[in-house]
Amino acid sequence: MANSLRSFQSEIEQIHHREMTKQRVQQLQKEQKPVKGKIKEDAVVEQKQHKGKSKDDEEKPSKGKIKEDAVEELSNAGTEEPRDSVEAEEKILNLLLNKDPASHDTARDMLAALITQSHGEYVFRIGAQPSKANLFAGLDEEGAGDWSGIERTQDQLDFLHQAITTKVEEVGGKTSILVEIQGKHPRKSLLLRLPPPNVSLTPEVRCAVVGNVDSGKSTTLGVLTRGALDDGRGKARVGLFRHKHELETGRTSSVGMEILGFSPAGTPILPEIVNSNDPDVVRHEKLGWEEISIQAAKIVSFIDLAGHERYLKTTLYGLTSGAPSCVILIVGANAGLIGMSKEHLSIALALSVPVVVCITKIDMTPANVQAETIKQVVKILRSPGCRKVPVFVKSSEVAVEIATTFGKEKLCPIFQVSNVTGDGLGHLRTFLNLLPSSEGDTDKFAVDQPLEFSITEVWSVPYVGTVVNGIVNGGSIKTGDAVMLGPDSNGNFQSTSIKSMQRKRATVTSAEAGQCVSCALKRVRRNTVRKGMVMVAKSEALPKATRQFQGQVLILYHNTTLQKNYQAMLHCGAIRQTVRIIDMDHPQGVLRTGDRATVSFEFISHPEYVKEGMRLLFREGRTKGLGVITKLL
Repeated sequence: MANSLRSFQSEIEQIHHREMTKQRVQQLQKEQKPVKGKIKEDAVVEQKQHKGKSKDDEEKPSKGKIKEDAVEELSNAGTEEPRDSVEAEEKILNLLLNKDPASHDTARDMLAALITQSHGEYVFRIGAQPSKANLFAGLDEEGAGDWSGIERTQDQLDFLHQAITTKVEEVGGKTSILVEIQGKHPRKSLLLRLPPPNVSLTPEVRCAVVGNVDSGKSTTLGVLTRGALDDGRGKARVGLFRHKHELETGRTSSVGMEILGFSPAGTPILPEIVNSNDPDVVRHEKLGWEEISIQAAKIVSFIDLAGHERYLKTTLYGLTSGAPSCVILIVGANAGLIGMSKEHLSIALALSVPVVVCITKIDMTPANVQAETIKQVVKILRSPGCRKVPVFVKSSEVAVEIATTFGKEKLCPIFQVSNVTGDGLGHLRTFLNLLPSSEGDTDKFAVDQPLEFSITEVWSVPYVGTVVNGIVNGGSIKTGDAVMLGPDSNGNFQSTSIKSMQRKRATVTSAEAGQCVSCALKRVRRNTVRKGMVMVAKSEALPKATRQFQGQVLILYHNTTLQKNYQAMLHCGAIRQTVRIIDMDHPQGVLRTGDRATVSFEFISHPEYVKEGMRLLFREGRTKGLGVITKLL
């Protein structure tokens, strides 16, 4: 089953990539008729490369019993730096060691280019660096033989640090120390960051937080975003709850949103804490989102999801509609990976979202129980179904190096934290500070496409009217833009325009692909808008709503057989609706666990706006299936 899931996922990747490329090619052809052939060739080449890549990824062997195997496993994962950026760093350092002012100006220009190419932030390393495979496997410096870069003395390190800080300040940026190591191989890692010109351009990382009930999700988020440690009695989570029953039971039942801002200097933006045990005071001692947005050079948005089985539908919706860059799986050290945690992990793997494991409550768990939990987590991550390489983050250096590579390299960082004593929280914050921004993922979000905005929440705000919140999947949107909103229950689209926009509760005038924004709509009634609708750019060709579509599916679990007319809840982006199977191309006409087939679906209540290449997940009770849309009927 694990092997068929993996091969099916790489097939989904290919179909998704092929359809996206096709849609982009068609759009470019519309815009520039003459260079048709060239674009097609590029698309074909890109597709071939992608196909080859996913096959290679699939065939990488998974090892790992002892430390040397761990190193081999990590080097198989390809955890090394791209050469060109390393060469650029060495060139800059040599120019700065030169006393000539002209060399210093060249170094400054190269630094500015490095930072802007990497979306406004860059990790600059000085001194000889250990190989990532050795670092992630936890080998000590004496045992590790592979070092890259040039050895520097402590005096050279200090001089270069000072010179880089000066040059980065000249271009309006800030420098902060991420790692400083003295000893046999002295080295430093610096974070160079440019403050964004305005709130609408602040990079954002979306992280979905999942795990079993009572594993400590809301408490961990409360401590990360408020800065005050927990008292062991749930003080930290009080400020996150949205409903009265959540406060009373201490359990999340809705999709909560919290944000953590990082300043240009790389420090978390936290409120001034007043020590109080009064829940009302605790709930209000937090910074407004506007204040954080204005000060921040990067924002990490946490989607706090419910752990209880009763709210699985809500958790699934948060995972599919929020387009998270990574999933943080919270595991209580005292309980282990139990109940819904495995369900949440399997959903994250099915949706191909990178996973980060965070083991909480290490202050109150006996050592033998904690060791058992760690053993269990590692075993599950290495199992054929996951095929992840676990990496324990026990130093800032590992946190810095793994933050940018873990998603691409099938690595899974494991943090061990205590929200009461604060152990391990520093490494987790360093890691979050360096995660690549969600809108930087151009494969998922294309700015050069026509506007497509999927709606995930709807409100009615007094004196403002109908407000929709969602993610810009493609193109860009500005206040005053005329857009088409739909489809309604008959599959029609109505025209409206954008009155005003907010991002993280701060007013903005524009938003680009990959960003999450709220828009106030003109002359639209609240009861005509629902989750799963889209806003698209107004054009001659009217957008089409689909009632029936075909998809390639894999049945992950079903206790008997699936037949025609079977109904299940479909999750596809922000869409959540019941579908009915109207046809399947399986020889027996029935589907069991592990079967793959081309299946035709029909939406039960109303048509939706879907596109070829979109991923889908359907479930009903314990039945689960995964797939990709291949054809609109």
